[in-house]
Amino acid sequence: MTLKQTLEVLDILDHPTVNGGTIINIFADYEFVEASFETVKGSKGSTDFVKILIKGTNGKQSGGDAPSLGVVGRLGGIGARPQRIGFVSDGDGAAAAVSTAVKLAEMSERGDRLAGDVYVTTHICPVAPTEPHEPVEFMGSPVDILTMNQYEVFPEMDAIISIDTTKGNKVFNHRGIAISQTVKEGYILKFSNDLIRIKEMTTGELPVTFAVSTQDITPYGNDLYHINSILQPAVATNAPVVGIAITTKSAVPGSGTGASHEVDIAQAVRFSIEVAKEFGAGKIDFYDAPEFEHMQNLYGSMKHLQTLGKA
Repeated sequence: MTLKQTLEVLDILDHPTVNGGTIINIFADYEFVEASFETVKGSKGSTDFVKILIKGTNGKQSGGDAPSLGVVGRLGGIGARPQRIGFVSDGDGAAAAVSTAVKLAEMSERGDRLAGDVYVTTHICPVAPTEPHEPVEFMGSPVDILTMNQYEVFPEMDAIISIDTTKGNKVFNHRGIAISQTVKEGYILKFSNDLIRIKEMTTGELPVTFAVSTQDITPYGNDLYHINSILQPAVATNAPVVGIAITTKSAVPGSGTGASHEVDIAQAVRFSIEVAKEFGAGKIDFYDAPEFEHMQNLYGSMKHLQTLGKA
């Protein structure tokens, strides 16, 4: 049951003066939640990075040993004012992340606390720039990807779900959500059977997946093509990262307004919550650890793909 929270969050985000303070105020009265934000200036303006911690019953923040999940809402901005009026398609990642935090906070208050800590991060910018991209226009951002990773990816995250609108392409012909392979330390690994099962359960559909290219898991700024920033958290951590793409059948510009589908965002929220339940309880894995170790023994480290390379 996440549609209610998604609708409420979208209504809050669809405002020309929304900021990080607006978001953390949502969590002011929740006992087991810590929320903060920081304004960061870039070459094209500023944005507010939001960090929300929902504490688990056996989470590391409380002295426990349950693994911690990170849920990162990736985007350039939630609005492109003054060029475009209203909430843009690119903002779906932020909406999904904040809605996930709201639902988990409400569950904790009712007594349905998870075992592990959950960190939810994103940024809030209703006046982000746009930039040319094929086949449709991209949203830009006031800050670069390295700055986003600095404020959205933390060592405490033992695994990461990265949620991003992925509509501005000719790759997908499905409206809803799609899941990527696991990416870890420069390796593109096989799909997690555990996460595929949870996706089937929460959507009621056969699993929709998307292929990740080597270019996608390298940092922005190396003059290589990236489908979008969905796997950019993987360049800043050794933890396994899985992308959850919010998709459409046709190519939709990230700067397009009136292009967000509440039910699709709620699907990403439901998926994230169910993963958080099982991951914190130690019931699922994002990757096969023994096989990953064997791969490294056979082929060595691929961490150079987490850098800008020789150039």
